Amino acid sequence: MDLGLTGKVAVVTGGSRGIGRATALTFAEEGADVAICARGSETLEKTLAEIRACGVNAFGMAVDVTQRTVVESFIEASADALGGIDILINNVGGSVGKGLMGSTDEEWFDTFDLNLFHAVRTSRAAVPHMRKRQRGSIVIISSISGLKPAPGSQYGAAKAAEVFVSGALAMELGPDNIRVNTVSPGSILFPGGGWAQRQHEDPEGFGKFAVEEYPLGRLGTAEEVARAVVFVASPAGSWINGTNISVDGAQQQPGMFDKGPVWR
Repeated sequence: MDLGLTGKVAVVTGGSRGIGRATALTFAEEGADVAICARGSETLEKTLAEIRACGVNAFGMAVDVTQRTVVESFIEASADALGGIDILINNVGGSVGKGLMGSTDEEWFDTFDLNLFHAVRTSRAAVPHMRKRQRGSIVIISSISGLKPAPGSQYGAAKAAEVFVSGALAMELGPDNIRVNTVSPGSILFPGGGWAQRQHEDPEGFGKFAVEEYPLGRLGTAEEVARAVVFVASPAGSWINGTNISVDGAQQQPGMFDKGPVWR
């Protein structure tokens, strides 16, 4: 299937590792030019080289997505470098603090800032560029933690808010021919991620967890999530709007293991 991405410009936040990296590379393999941001420059440069090896243009910046002016500068620089913006993938996420009694107000604010407000500020900055093209697509990477409650209340609440915002923005931006959707991964195993560390620390317990929690007997991969994200964002997914798609292999509940939750 031709996804219609040749010559399109996709921007991916948190694009140097895990789901973000896999998504950026999948866009590149489909012929899109790609801009990415990340906190560290080393993994950023490595991923940019991998994107360019696909024969497309790439742009990247080291960015703290909780800083509004820095995010705006990244979006503007991406549009300048690649000639506009067609697609935005809001991928950055994480959690600060440990549940209700083990966290402060500031840690709740920080969790919402990293997840929900990062998606809001990047979308606000990218929409004017999409309006210039009279079309666009935004995908927010949420989590099944926002759909299936488990310990880690501030993370789950922030992810649930992302799902709601996605649906509301689909209605608000629809007249501009801009689609907005959410993709919610389950627990994803990738090199350097939290689940890879758990697997290394306790391979027997990890194997038991995978068999008990997943009908398919394994965790998902970043590439499996990326393929869903890229399809939903692409012109081939043109009638998918305002919805949330779980990519979790029918996982029973968000990622609980013997040492507590892992935030993808």
